[in-house]
Amino acid sequence: MKLKSAFLILTVLFAGLALMTGCSSSTRHMKGPKWVWKGSGAFDEDAGKVFYGVGIASGIKNRALLRSTADNRARVEVAKVLETYVAALAKDYMASTTAGDMTASSEEQHVEQALKSFTKATLHGATIVDHWVDPDDGTMFSLCKLDLAAFKETLDNYRELDGKVRDFVRENAERLHSELRDMERQRP
Repeated sequence: MKLKSAFLILTVLFAGLALMTGCSSSTRHMKGPKWVWKGSGAFDEDAGKVFYGVGIASGIKNRALLRSTADNRARVEVAKVLETYVAALAKDYMASTTAGDMTASSEEQHVEQALKSFTKATLHGATIVDHWVDPDDGTMFSLCKLDLAAFKETLDNYRELDGKVRDFVRENAERLHSELRDMERQRP
């Protein structure tokens, strides 16, 4: 009996050690700057409120094309934060059939989902502020930054915009930043 208890305790200890080693090794393999893993969103910084977008490109041998693709994808991520139109269609079908013997039934279900998103935005003041290339596979990461105060100032100086449109965009940019920041805080 003592032998079984000792074996069980050793098994549990080794399993715990293996789990701890597995967890620490997975964090150890997260390479690159913090922004690569933090991702896109709205953030508060010492200098003010900002939107960040992280673009990723891989599998492109031409370095100039790889870089511009990652940069453009980073800008798109910022644009998605500001304005995205999403259309979704979901179909859900379930059926249960019983015939004759009430203890036997036939069950079936079919679920379909289609999602389409569209983003269109003019990003005044959005700049690429950093790049990182994964040394293992050559994947390029680009970081795009849109400073909310600079964005608002650019809107003030942008004379082609109608005053009402300019005010609408300015007010909604502030609201959007707050909503996204609140959502980020709620994530586990």
